[in-house]
Amino acid sequence: MIESCIREKMEPSEMAYSEMAQLLIIDDDQMICRTMARFFEEAGYGVDQAQTLEEGLAKVEKGAFDVVFLDVRLPDGDGLRQLPAIHHATSSPEVIILTAYADPDSAELAIKNNAWDYIKKPASSESLFQTLTRALQYRRQKEISRPQPEAIHHDIIGRSPKIQACLDLLARAAHSQTNILINGETGTGKELFARAIHANSDRADGNFVVVDCGSLPETLMESLLFGHTRGAFTGADRAEEGLVKHADGGTLFFDEIGELTLSAQKSLLRVLQERRFHPIGATQEIESDFRLVAATNRNLEEMVRAGQFREDLFFRLRSVAMELPPLRERTGDIPLLAEHYLKKLCDAHDMPLKTFSPDFLQELEAYNWAGNVRELFSALEWVMAHALYETVLFPKHLPPQIRVQVARSAFDAASPQAAESAPPVHERPDAPGFEFPASKPDGIVKWKEFRRSLIEKGEKYYLEDLMTASNGDIKDAATLSGLSLPRVYELLRKHRINPR
Repeated sequence: MIESCIREKMEPSEMAYSEMAQLLIIDDDQMICRTMARFFEEAGYGVDQAQTLEEGLAKVEKGAFDVVFLDVRLPDGDGLRQLPAIHHATSSPEVIILTAYADPDSAELAIKNNAWDYIKKPASSESLFQTLTRALQYRRQKEISRPQPEAIHHDIIGRSPKIQACLDLLARAAHSQTNILINGETGTGKELFARAIHANSDRADGNFVVVDCGSLPETLMESLLFGHTRGAFTGADRAEEGLVKHADGGTLFFDEIGELTLSAQKSLLRVLQERRFHPIGATQEIESDFRLVAATNRNLEEMVRAGQFREDLFFRLRSVAMELPPLRERTGDIPLLAEHYLKKLCDAHDMPLKTFSPDFLQELEAYNWAGNVRELFSALEWVMAHALYETVLFPKHLPPQIRVQVARSAFDAASPQAAESAPPVHERPDAPGFEFPASKPDGIVKWKEFRRSLIEKGEKYYLEDLMTASNGDIKDAATLSGLSLPRVYELLRKHRINPR
């Protein structure tokens, strides 16, 4: 009966695809798993189940699933935190969140982490089926139109889920004509992504024109952007073509667009709307067929609320929005980036490739790269200059400011003050209460002894919860806790906690 009702609603193409689609349900409620599995199996889907996050992630890694139904609160962790890992699996399934504890913050986090939908339990079979059908339609269209991997720009280095999500968006957005806004901290590679978008677009044979908004003089802004006729102003002894016209048939890249003045924003808005403009001194408008890519390290939404950026321009810019992750959120890419850039440096000096000692890479991963990839490359240039004829690189070869910050980070994390200000341990119904470390005739121990025992137990409970939240990933644990990698390792050894 269920199968016949479902198939009445399905188009022939959907029915054919349902026979091939593989689903995974990750939920600790066995009754929900069985009910959903039976429901979808009767509709012609292949279904697998998992009752824990660890089991579900293992199946995602080994299997080829099209859609994953994921609960949020699981016995061994938070499902939302594992969305990037699920998307990064070989089959890159769509994820539909199912939870009985829905709230706006979790919904926002799910959507920002690329979940297909966020559904509150209990959900009707009709709503589940409709959501699944749309997810599979989207997936099928994406598979058909997916660009070839070789279209991705070779200078963008990284395998982390966040950077791979950006590369996937780059590949899809490059072939459109819509405006793109790239957000990211200084040094994350915004111009590199903009150039990759241009190189993979239909406009690759046209010009890639950079407008550095941070150094654009307001008095010369209109002349630089729109050009001028001969005699338009004092010193204009010949006509000049502006940057907007120079990008005709190509890509116009506005770097750090948040630095534009309000008057410049107004001028740009009109050009975006009309693709026509007046050069200074001209009586007639000229046209320019350009594709706009903009980048900023500022929060334009906050600037709009503060009246510092035009709302209408902001909406036009962010037709497609790309958020580049800072390097501290993809530390697993640091060895790849370091190897890539060091090879370029060695080739430039016509020298054999140098190798890294393990502790050299650990030091790089433990450092908080405020300047992101740009700072990493600058540090490697410093290393190359100071270890030009040495074949193996050690931490001693790193710039002093990096070694100092890593050392201070480990020291600060180990200090009593840091222990006193450590994040509170999660409430654990199974956690035993704190007891005095030793019995005394009067039942009281020395304050320092009690405090040390309390801190050690608190550290252990905190680390256990941290390993659960990070699914045993040390780098994620360091990011979540704010501790350095060496300090996390040290604490785990101290309390004899196995990350996995």
